[in-house]
Amino acid sequence: MKKFRPRPGCAVQAYRFALDPNAGHEASLRSHCGAARTAYNWAIGWVTASWRQRCAEQTYGLSGEELTPWRPWSLPELRKAFNEAKKSDPRFSAWWQENSKEAYSTGLAGATAAFDNYTKSKQGKRKGRRVGRPRYKAKRKAPLSCRFTTGTIRLEPDRRHVTLPRLGTIRTHESTRKLHRRIEAGTARILSATVRHERGRWLVSFQVEVQRDLQRVARPGSAVGIDLGVKHLAVLADSSGEIRHVPNPQHHETALKKLRKLSRRVSRRRGRDRRTGQKPSNRWLKANAERNRVQHRVANLRENALHQLTTSVRAEYAVVVVEDLNVAGMLRNRRLSRRIADAGFGEIRRQLTYKGRLHACPTIVADRWFASSKTCSGCGAVKAKLPLHVRVFDCDACPIVLDRDENAARNLLALAANTAVTGTGVAGDLGAKAPKPRGADHKTRTTRPGHQAGTGRTGGANPPQQRGKETRTVDRPPASRGWDVTVTDLSGRKAGDADTRL
Repeated sequence: MKKFRPRPGCAVQAYRFALDPNAGHEASLRSHCGAARTAYNWAIGWVTASWRQRCAEQTYGLSGEELTPWRPWSLPELRKAFNEAKKSDPRFSAWWQENSKEAYSTGLAGATAAFDNYTKSKQGKRKGRRVGRPRYKAKRKAPLSCRFTTGTIRLEPDRRHVTLPRLGTIRTHESTRKLHRRIEAGTARILSATVRHERGRWLVSFQVEVQRDLQRVARPGSAVGIDLGVKHLAVLADSSGEIRHVPNPQHHETALKKLRKLSRRVSRRRGRDRRTGQKPSNRWLKANAERNRVQHRVANLRENALHQLTTSVRAEYAVVVVEDLNVAGMLRNRRLSRRIADAGFGEIRRQLTYKGRLHACPTIVADRWFASSKTCSGCGAVKAKLPLHVRVFDCDACPIVLDRDENAARNLLALAANTAVTGTGVAGDLGAKAPKPRGADHKTRTTRPGHQAGTGRTGGANPPQQRGKETRTVDRPPASRGWDVTVTDLSGRKAGDADTRL
């Protein structure tokens, strides 16, 4: 499948707007999203059926060419098979014409990506946690989403309406002038549109190829190390010696008292019971909607605060150094999991990485096992233990005494100047002999025995490489490539790429 490449001097950017659909548009949006989910489930069942048949035939003693052939899961092959099935299969024949063909292509493309991720994970070619076998999407749990790549996709001249294939013209909750001006000037071109129901609203996101010049930062030769935490959301140590503390807004903690009150109100009213078929009462629906509005507001406030923080940092500094935090592991701490989730550590790193590409500035990701808090920023000595309740770093080898978060931020800043040198990256490491007490740099095992990815496949030998030619006019453009900076410590371990998401 040929991948989309933006033109020189252009970048792929998304513009998202909230929608105000009427009752008819609401029904059409839900119908398209349901069609995408149905096509996804059909593709999963169609491909998995051949796997199960091969397993059954192997129990009969068949092997090799005697087994049922693999069913391909490339997008062109799934489209061809689905177009034949939708006219004869009673599950689709009565209603498939009510929705755009793009709705079904959305589900089939999702199934293709799911099988590709599963295959690469089984073969050890995919980073991150092991991906399981693709499963069906439940109607009550699957997010409502549909993507359009062909047909009429445009912004109306009044800047308050958008037109999508088969859905027609839908009013937007906000003005679209920001994107409309670029389209009129000829500096932007819409590639696709995605509608999604999120946080109680229907949203439309336009994927646009935009002509964009590199933006200069306010301090071109500066660098900053960012240490994330719960007490302070971020502690910034820049190359000029300035230390700044960004307070943690704690949006969820602020609304927690009100959420508990509303949750008790919901629990006292008659809700939905799927075992007995009981329908929720109107009072339960009103109380649940009121609780959801508070939760959606918390999520919106958090998103806005993180965007303001990362945008200001990227507009000021040329080099940003962040940590490779194991957020999934940190959330297992039952005492701090709620505050860690409220802070959004993984989202901060993701935004700093992609916003750095707009300025052509690197994002350095420190190794996950780099002891930024336990290492002295003056002499490079490493402490064996530094419990979380100890908020002051007192070095045993030199008279430095300072806040542990400031010390960690300074150590991260030092990585910006020492990334090209093999070492811990800490200031003073080149000449100092930093003691490493027992257990100070111990690396724990990340995978349990018996759960490592193998190379075998379900239902016999590995299937041939899935191939197919894409017939779409516009395909999904890949993520823009950014700076990939590798940090190496004395033990030879390498940090992950700067674009790796938590």
